[in-house]
Amino acid sequence: MEVLYGLHPVEEAIRSGGRRLEYVLISRDRRDKGDDRLTKLVELCKLAGVRVSIEPKDQLTRVAGTDAHQGAVAAVRERQFLAIEDLLAAKGNFDKRFFLALDGVEDPHNLGALLRSADGAGVDGVVLPDRRSAPLSGVVAKTSAGASEHVKIARVTNLVRSLEQMKRANIWVLGLDERGTPDYTAFDFNSDCVLVLGSEGTGLHDLTKKTCDHLLRIPMAGSVSSLNVSVAGAVVMYEALRQRSQPLPSALKPVKPRKGLGS
Repeated sequence: MEVLYGLHPVEEAIRSGGRRLEYVLISRDRRDKGDDRLTKLVELCKLAGVRVSIEPKDQLTRVAGTDAHQGAVAAVRERQFLAIEDLLAAKGNFDKRFFLALDGVEDPHNLGALLRSADGAGVDGVVLPDRRSAPLSGVVAKTSAGASEHVKIARVTNLVRSLEQMKRANIWVLGLDERGTPDYTAFDFNSDCVLVLGSEGTGLHDLTKKTCDHLLRIPMAGSVSSLNVSVAGAVVMYEALRQRSQPLPSALKPVKPRKGLGS
């Protein structure tokens, strides 16, 4: 059993229908103060057939392990993750599919922020390794404002092997690296591709980097050489969304032959 807390995470867990909610706890203190958002959440629970219990605020804090629960806590069944094959077989949001893979993102706040951006940018699925990755905890759900309940997520044992499998399915593997080339804005995202982001401290692992077909960079005009991984990921995901939803006329964008690393 897992615990979600916060108005948005609990609400989105109900709306997504992705997993069963055992019960929802509502803060008596906030409800008695006439919090309209809690009233709407209770109504949503009743429509979905989810059991609701009105409890003192301290009880919610004990269950959630934090006082940042906003008066709403839910007990949910553990999430069932997808396989790479499931992501590849699912219909995409656009003509061309766009995935996100994370190579060692261990901060739950960064993971939550990335999942929120992935949902907003129409990413078709996220690939997370079993090791060297933050678990999908209540902190991740809260940081993602509930978006983690909507994003398709595959858990894999070996990220490099999974990326190779995606390459065999004609998906371009794009790593983000401060020493890469070209700039991310110069790449044509109107193709099936997966964006790979590295860890907060060291970036992409060497073997992951070698597996990438292209290494893209975000140009930096200031004194530091790179952005936080969740910010960098959002920048590139939304550029991909811009191109995929409003592609440039082919006459204005010459097509250049592509070569993978090592070719």
